[in-house]
Amino acid sequence: MNTWQAVTEAALARESTWDRDPGVAGANWGIHAADPPPHNRLLGPVFPRGPACGLVARGQDILHQWGDIDQVDATFSVAKTYLAMLAGIAHRDGLIRDLDEAVMATVPGIGFDAGANRAITWRHLLQQTSEWEGQCFGVPDQVDRYRRVSMQPAPPMDAPAAAKGDPRPLQPPGSFWEYNDVRINQFALALLHRFGEPLPAVFARELAGPAGCTIDWRWRGYDNSWVEIAGRRMQSVPGGTHWGGGVSISARDQWRLARLLMGDRPTVLATPWLQAMRTPLAIAPFYGFLIWLNTGRRLMPSASAESFFAIGAGSSVIWHDPGRDLVTVIRWIQADGVDAVIARIVDALAA
Repeated sequence: MNTWQAVTEAALARESTWDRDPGVAGANWGIHAADPPPHNRLLGPVFPRGPACGLVARGQDILHQWGDIDQVDATFSVAKTYLAMLAGIAHRDGLIRDLDEAVMATVPGIGFDAGANRAITWRHLLQQTSEWEGQCFGVPDQVDRYRRVSMQPAPPMDAPAAAKGDPRPLQPPGSFWEYNDVRINQFALALLHRFGEPLPAVFARELAGPAGCTIDWRWRGYDNSWVEIAGRRMQSVPGGTHWGGGVSISARDQWRLARLLMGDRPTVLATPWLQAMRTPLAIAPFYGFLIWLNTGRRLMPSASAESFFAIGAGSSVIWHDPGRDLVTVIRWIQADGVDAVIARIVDALAA
């Protein structure tokens, strides 16, 4: 068998078990259904998905592809990495002066003004260690407490008897890592206030445009996520599609954006910012700034230790391998099948 054919077959054989149309009665689609009621419902738009697809590219050249890499699909939490890229733009332009400055210093009045929330910094939000407490567009942070995602190892305070959404005691900001989409949405709201314009507009101008993306992508918010800033009504967008909305984009455009993370345009995202994104947390060495790291090759044993990943439910995976100057985008694959596809790609590159 051709080694690249083996990549295609491995990816297609492990296609996501999610239904392709979320609108069908009883559809197995999305992650909102796992939330405690009444928060187990969609707040923003969703769309049917395409079949499994993906590409492997070195530098500016696509080495191999399968499926339709131009189909526009929801990418779920890959949008978190796009928020980290937008934070890099805000830092470049002085809108975020110091990552260790309290968010309330420049964004008062949106939920960082009381209690332990006053001590939350931009770094905490980027690292998912903020322990922010409150509601963001009607969803309380408690909904995602005790949450476990497929790629994370057991957290240090794991409580086997606890259910997702139980009232876990909160820790001081910066001392505990937890994957929490409500806090991510609060981070996106804070960025919106710093930019003073819709994040999709900033994304288009500062990231998608310089990367050479098409105009086919979209970044949608919730029906109730409209806010007014300086007299202008605009929609805050989420860092995923947990409750609908989020980023829908093609695999080809995801590759183009990934090249920014590989350092192709240092005037867009500066090298120190990219290095900071890929610096492991002491309390969560598998994580950086809203990006997954392969420290000790624990996340994906078949990938290099310097590899890093943007990952969304469904699953949507972007593998960045700096040593090989390689970007791989894998759409709609079962989470437990990703490493097997990576192993086939490594074999194909070596052949």
